[in-house]
Amino acid sequence: MGFTTLQHEVSDGVLTVRLDRPDALNAFTVEMADELETTFRDVNDDDRVRAVIVTGSGRAFCAGMDLAVGGNAFGLDETATPTLADLVNLDDPALRRIRDTGGRVTLAIYDCRKPVIAAINGAAVGIGATMTLAMDARLMSTRGRFGLVFGRLGITPEACSTWFLPRLVGMATALDLVYSAEILDAEKTVAVGLAGSVHDPAELLVAARALADSWTAGRSPVGVALTRQMMYRNAAVAHPADAHRIDSLSMFYTSRGDGAEGVAAFREKRDARFTTSAATDLPPFYDDWIRSTEPNAGSRSDA
Repeated sequence: MGFTTLQHEVSDGVLTVRLDRPDALNAFTVEMADELETTFRDVNDDDRVRAVIVTGSGRAFCAGMDLAVGGNAFGLDETATPTLADLVNLDDPALRRIRDTGGRVTLAIYDCRKPVIAAINGAAVGIGATMTLAMDARLMSTRGRFGLVFGRLGITPEACSTWFLPRLVGMATALDLVYSAEILDAEKTVAVGLAGSVHDPAELLVAARALADSWTAGRSPVGVALTRQMMYRNAAVAHPADAHRIDSLSMFYTSRGDGAEGVAAFREKRDARFTTSAATDLPPFYDDWIRSTEPNAGSRSDA
């Protein structure tokens, strides 16, 4: 697929995705949503990639939805009158202009089998902020800004942020952030728990790359994929016994896959040589487990 709103670069196992509408401060569009969703679904089957970094071209990360477009600024069909029952099957093509476009992106990031790091190089506002909540880490440039500004526009939070945000910062802080609609500087973004560190602009991508390598270089692709999904999905189950079931199956299959090589390498005092693929070698329970954690058929949209 050719991309018009993104740039892709793969270097030594790390895919860097640049939001690439610099003249518009990388403002989000329906086309960008489509391209990001495609990116995060396709990368699952790309064995060249072990981690993903997302950043912006120019001086912004993403200035939110492009409000200069004609008609409904969010690309929604104002002639429709959808109900909750209409959104049971999210794969229904008829919902294309009903569903929140940012949510399509964050659900694709949630399903991703590779760690995802946001390198926030400038303003990240609205969907520019909420899309990063589904990522595994957020690193800030000293020029970075982070704003959940929906209250200023008379709309509500989107991109599944009401699920992700309280898990990151706690309910009280999450409510304050969305009620106040304050735009945070880099230091305050770290202070409230939304980002891990602040970097000089020239060092931001270097730091993001170092983090990606520390997480994934020399690691089992299947082990990383399972770990990412287990952490997000098991944290939401009702009882630890449900996590134990998945832990048991994951340990069983990885122990006789890359785990056997890892143990042998430890015994022989050498580096492990992991050979599995996160595209083709996931254990047989994986697909059924993923479906079982999504209560409504079609929760993962490939549309």
